[in-house]
Amino acid sequence: MDFELDDALLTLQQTARRFAEEEIMPVAAAHDVSGEFPREILRKAWELGLSHTGIPESLGGVGLPVVAACLGVEELSRGCSGITTSIISNDLALNPILLGGSDDQRREWLAPCAEEFKVLAFCLSEPGAGSDVAGLQLHAARDGDDYVLNGTKAWITNGGHADLYTVFATLDRSARHKGMCAFVVPRGTPGLSPGKKEDKMGQRASDTTLVHFDDVRVPASQRLGAEGEGFKIAMATLDRARPQVAALAVGIARRALEESLAYSQERKAFGQAIGEFQAVQFMLADMAKGIEAARLLTLQSAWLLDQGRRAAKQSAMAKCFATDVAMEATTDAVQIFGGNGYTKEYPVEKLMRDAKLMQIYEGTNQIQRVVIARELARG
Repeated sequence: MDFELDDALLTLQQTARRFAEEEIMPVAAAHDVSGEFPREILRKAWELGLSHTGIPESLGGVGLPVVAACLGVEELSRGCSGITTSIISNDLALNPILLGGSDDQRREWLAPCAEEFKVLAFCLSEPGAGSDVAGLQLHAARDGDDYVLNGTKAWITNGGHADLYTVFATLDRSARHKGMCAFVVPRGTPGLSPGKKEDKMGQRASDTTLVHFDDVRVPASQRLGAEGEGFKIAMATLDRARPQVAALAVGIARRALEESLAYSQERKAFGQAIGEFQAVQFMLADMAKGIEAARLLTLQSAWLLDQGRRAAKQSAMAKCFATDVAMEATTDAVQIFGGNGYTKEYPVEKLMRDAKLMQIYEGTNQIQRVVIARELARG
């Protein structure tokens, strides 16, 4: 096994690190307070090839392997996980087209995203269907050569600003996963309208909204795959996305360790730096070993995907483990900072708020454990 990064991966990693330090970190706190959508930061990331990374070179994109994308995401997330969530949600929304679209559909929808900056949204979750994906209620009724969509999507990242939506609906609510279809729906389609923006505890720089579909007419040519293949496309999309979510969590945890280590060497108590106390050293050591293990599991799952191999178990393990590590690391960071850590003057309270969402979105960690157990039972 060779754990060294080649020159191309090192260059990508350094580019993402510099972008995080120069473009994201200086404005992260302001976006956390205001909740303002960081569109210009997303545009700059796209210009550097740090967003829309899955578009293949044949269609004008950078065509990054999943391992490379994960390395970039970790660096960006170290700057701000909310802004990074908005960046990687573009790839999440593109993946159904990449995985389920025909050659003509890929050319029609992916190539323009390589030529011109666009914001995209992945519309799967609903007010009553989050973990239970097969229970979605957004209805697609066939009408000649079109489908008519009615219902509401919830917790949609980039939902209020997207130029393009990949949308999952059902032909028959009683059929559950067997009735699901996937569609591409451009912004401005009559009847499609963003709804309430969520006022979130953390990751406030990411735009999270309801999206309403009121008699939205979608041509059959914009359906991805065959009727009933929507569930398969959604699951394949999430398997491919989870390593990047895990990498995002590693970035949060790494920033928590960096801040904690620096503070523990500066803060004095009982005549010495608090980093000299074994209780604090143990917390720092636990952070460090958790981060290393989470990164390795993340890169393993990404590598499997790049090899074209099944990675459902490893992707679920990476997402579950890394996001739990992020929550633990940020909680310990606040503890190390003490009273200062509970104030907004220091960055660790934001890291802790941001980390909590990681255990919830892209499939709760309880659902990840279900996936892992089922994969184990499959042998």
